[in-house]
Amino acid sequence: MAKKSKKQQQSGGTPATVALTAAGVAYTVHAYEHDPAHPSYGEEAAEAMGVSPDRVFKTLVADVDGSLVVAVVPVAGSLDLKALATAVGGKRAAMADPAAAERTTGYVRGGISPLGQRKRLRTVLDASAHHHATICVSAGRRGLEVELAPDDLAHLTEAVSAPVARA
Repeated sequence: MAKKSKKQQQSGGTPATVALTAAGVAYTVHAYEHDPAHPSYGEEAAEAMGVSPDRVFKTLVADVDGSLVVAVVPVAGSLDLKALATAVGGKRAAMADPAAAERTTGYVRGGISPLGQRKRLRTVLDASAHHHATICVSAGRRGLEVELAPDDLAHLTEAVSAPVARA
């Protein structure tokens, strides 16, 4: 993970929140107590925050034709790998090896944020995000989410918007 400055360590900032602050984007941090026994990181976040699961988005890393790609989809659904491949002009997609995803993004599984990644990956934001004024995504660690406008997320990650989630 990227080394934090003394100020970041004191403020509890993550690379994701630091990136948001540096960009001057309006966001709200939501912290909750992570339960390691919960079967779904995303559903746990929605429950803990009292937010509809269609407004909480998970960050998934996939391998599309040998390149890692980030998909940001609602926790209420799943990723359509074929649609993801199509969205980035690829032929074949599969979920990435978790160790490769962690190493490349600088985040641990369950805390991977689409923002502030060690290596910026191509990003696809599910089109349903734009049905909401704000959405929540991981802030870079388990038990920490950021709420922001989907257009801001798309702009900061240079995301393509496409229907890549299945209900």
